[in-house]
Amino acid sequence: MSDLFGANDPSAEPDALFEAPREPEPDIEPQVRRTSVAPSGANAPLAARMRPASLDEVVGQQHLLEPGAPLRRLVEGSGAASVVLYGPPGTGKTTLASLISGATGRRFEALSALSAGVKDVRAVIDLARRRLTHGEQTVLFIDEVHRFSKTQQDALLAAVENRIVLLVAATTENPSFSVVAPLLSRSLVLQLQPLGPDDIRALLERARTDARGLAGAVEIADDALDHLVRLAGGDARRALTALEASADTALAVAGDAGAVIDLATVESSIDEAAVRYDRDGDQHFDVASAFIKSLRGSDVDAALHYLARMIVAGEDPRFIARRLMIQASEEVGMADPTALQTAVAAAQVVQQVGMPEAQLALAQATIHIATAPKSGAVTAALGAAIADVKAGKAGPVPAHLRDGHYQGAQKLGNAIGYKFPHAHPDGVLAQQYTPDELVGVDYYEPTGRGVERELSARLPKLRRIVRGER
Repeated sequence: MSDLFGANDPSAEPDALFEAPREPEPDIEPQVRRTSVAPSGANAPLAARMRPASLDEVVGQQHLLEPGAPLRRLVEGSGAASVVLYGPPGTGKTTLASLISGATGRRFEALSALSAGVKDVRAVIDLARRRLTHGEQTVLFIDEVHRFSKTQQDALLAAVENRIVLLVAATTENPSFSVVAPLLSRSLVLQLQPLGPDDIRALLERARTDARGLAGAVEIADDALDHLVRLAGGDARRALTALEASADTALAVAGDAGAVIDLATVESSIDEAAVRYDRDGDQHFDVASAFIKSLRGSDVDAALHYLARMIVAGEDPRFIARRLMIQASEEVGMADPTALQTAVAAAQVVQQVGMPEAQLALAQATIHIATAPKSGAVTAALGAAIADVKAGKAGPVPAHLRDGHYQGAQKLGNAIGYKFPHAHPDGVLAQQYTPDELVGVDYYEPTGRGVERELSARLPKLRRIVRGER
């Protein structure tokens, strides 16, 4: 699926399909290397033809487009702040930039950080400065701005601050880590969310019936539409590209008869089988349960299979990452403490990089947890401690352990007699830590697997020292 939509192509320009056509430039304009514009007319890709022409056609992002919101004001022409649009591919970053440009007749210039350099940035700024002398404003859209070096980003600062250009920068990475602080401080940072299933469904139906799109030339079965929605993964461009491929297949097969896109047509058109998976139904719970039990059972191949089923079906990667973090403590625990570090790192990749690249980090964490030595000792220890607390075994904290950092604490007997372990040569000494009724109670019982093999030999010695039994 990623190859079909160019997700793994380093030369792909994610929002190039959505760049607005421009009018002929005036004679004052120097040569500027701009991002290529998608062809217009009937031969243009469906995603380009269905670019929203007005704010009313934009689906999703209602949290940014409600009345009075900064982005709506920009699109309606009443805002003047530069913006950084942060969100996954296909959520409308370039479309919104184009709408901002057209709101008050501003000129639109687009650069891709994949191909443009400092020279190109300065050329556009010089062009915008010349336009200002003729009363024209310029919107500069920079796609993949996180790929710009610090020097390239710094070249924008004066032009943004002096409003020579209205900068609209798009990035799929967290701008807090990828955009220089001075540029962030001069811009509004607006986070776009993946489109919801209802948004994608509405987009596909509009493309099927609209004169700019398929003009009603095909019908689509409900299960085929559901599959297209799943495949989209919240990406409008991906959804429209898949619909176009499926429509071409259906029209070629039907000839003069009525063309219908069914599930088989979608599968054959994009060479990807439908996964029987409902994120809100039984399959969601069944596959997730099988994934968890395969990790617990150390069957790495089965765990990878169920991981792949969730990824292909469009499961929220954050759900997968959460399960992996839970399993790292619940099933592995102290038998391999690094498993939790790997799972947390995978969750960070999901948050900061996103899909499809984050699926590799999820797979790495899956392999680590499945192949790690297993121990439920952490789960059992916490469960036993919670059970005692719920049973009322929660006596007073021993006086020598209480807080002594306030006036009058010692008069109450608090913190008197506390022995500082670091002052002892071994770093551990005899001292009561539990309430009286829990003295001698053991909660954590390490197994003999993995790192816990060492702990199982060390822990009894620690307990004997702390309890003054040696």
